[in-house]
Amino acid sequence: MNYTTKDITIVIPTWNGKELLIKHLPRVFAYSGKSRIVVVDDASDDGTGTYLAGKFPDIRVIRRRTRGGFAAAVNSGVAESTTPIVVLLNSDIEPEKDYLPPGIAHFSDPDMFAVGFLDKSMEHGQTVERGRGIMTWQRGVAVHRRGDTGRSDTSWASGGSAMFRKDIWDRLGGMDLLYNPFYWEDIDLSYRARKAGYRIAFEGKSVVRHYHETGAIRQKFSGNTVSTIAYRNQYIFIWKNITDTGLMMSHLLWLPYHLIRAVFRGDMPMLLGFARACILCPAILRSRKCAAASAAVSDRRLLSEP
Repeated sequence: MNYTTKDITIVIPTWNGKELLIKHLPRVFAYSGKSRIVVVDDASDDGTGTYLAGKFPDIRVIRRRTRGGFAAAVNSGVAESTTPIVVLLNSDIEPEKDYLPPGIAHFSDPDMFAVGFLDKSMEHGQTVERGRGIMTWQRGVAVHRRGDTGRSDTSWASGGSAMFRKDIWDRLGGMDLLYNPFYWEDIDLSYRARKAGYRIAFEGKSVVRHYHETGAIRQKFSGNTVSTIAYRNQYIFIWKNITDTGLMMSHLLWLPYHLIRAVFRGDMPMLLGFARACILCPAILRSRKCAAASAAVSDRRLLSEP
């Protein structure tokens, strides 16, 4: 089937991001064709909802009464969509002209779940090309890194700059709230999709600019807090998704090494992240059971070097 921008809903989650929306929403409107736009206000207290109602009356604004975090906000927005394709954009993202058609073309494949965009990330005065990710298994843990944007394969599609097929999203249950307030939820969703046999692609002609340093995470959270959450969510991902016996054995064997190394290095975020993941074990095990039910592809294949 050939889709157009009429078949797209753009979901933008925001938390106290009024200034970012003032700056970037006009470009989203200008370059998104006939797509519907939904902004999810995750209990902001900076007047975001009032601003949107007055300046952009055609936007569907979902106002959450209590802050739920990134995954909760995104799930709320996607649930509102009635189109076959959903685009996720962070509030600090500004699309370039004609960013949607190259990505849309991939959905002629009925097994295509998501397509990641080329993310031109503004970092310390430099432009770093992101959007294609690589995930591998090293020393008993799943690690990810930025990949060469000259290729079309990717381990995940970013929750801040990518498009997703809505019916597969619903089938997978959307983003897992275990990862709130942020990080790894898009990697988890992509991994579950690939493990269920669906495909994910990277499209270098779908281009957005990401003003990463102005986003809510960098502005509202300390570096130690961000690192603690990232470590916690890395352990959640492993304990939830890895069902290969050999890989899990290697994880358990390497775990003392990583913890002892963190003690000697004074890496408190890593130790706190591990402890907080342990507290969530009952919920992780319940989520693990659900994720395992749809598995069709081995962990070793998904975590092999591309």
